[in-house]
Amino acid sequence: MRIAYFDCFSGISGDMTIGALLDAGLSFEDLRAQLALLNVQGYEIAVEKVKKRGFGGTKFHVRLGDTEPHHRGLHDIAAIIRASALDATVQERTLAVFTRLAEAEAAVHQSTVDHVHFHEVGAIDAIVDITGAVIGLHLLGIQRILASPINVGSGFVRAAHGVLPVPAPGTAELLKGIPTYARGTDAELTTPTGAALSTRLAESFGTLPLLRIDRIGYGAGTKELSDAPNLLRVFIGEDTTPEQAAHSSPDHHGALRADHRHLGDSLPK
Repeated sequence: MRIAYFDCFSGISGDMTIGALLDAGLSFEDLRAQLALLNVQGYEIAVEKVKKRGFGGTKFHVRLGDTEPHHRGLHDIAAIIRASALDATVQERTLAVFTRLAEAEAAVHQSTVDHVHFHEVGAIDAIVDITGAVIGLHLLGIQRILASPINVGSGFVRAAHGVLPVPAPGTAELLKGIPTYARGTDAELTTPTGAALSTRLAESFGTLPLLRIDRIGYGAGTKELSDAPNLLRVFIGEDTTPEQAAHSSPDHHGALRADHRHLGDSLPK
């Protein structure tokens, strides 16, 4: 069974997730070709090798034009995804992540999923980040995702609703039931997109599992931290234990199995 384990010692975001997958061998050209199937305009993607406190990683960029609207509802985003030529499995999982985001936003604003309008996460860069992360996992044939406890950061962050404590309310809602902690320089280390991706797609959160590692990737964040490298690390490899081998048959695309559960579904609320 092909496993990806995300080590979130400096948090997690959508662009860091894609950067880590690219650093671990995902083809940038294949990713670009798949993202083109979204059929949305007004952005360009780029990738560069960077260093964070002396350690190398890959930084994924989404560069926007000047006319980008920032407010979309779940219905608007779903229309973009469903109108695309992306694989049905990628569409399903991308929409599942956005639905989780909408549910968290609805909870903190005492609203409903149908009435939530995303701000930052409704922008094209966030749509590209989330869709790109799901595409990357699919292209790499990842069948199972696991993660470490998540470093959320601390302090305050400026957002569309003003200055908010870290983790921001939507992020905190997404992380209910998930092992989290705050360590290091004051900064927002885990973003709503990173929280939604990890809590929707990861089965469990804990220490590195028994794994025959063949790839390691480092995805770089934007911030320069004073006390740690701002990197998301991914280990990719095979679980060769007999009990896992008996259940390791992938779907016909070799991607994540659709029937897995994430830890948040199994914990009391």
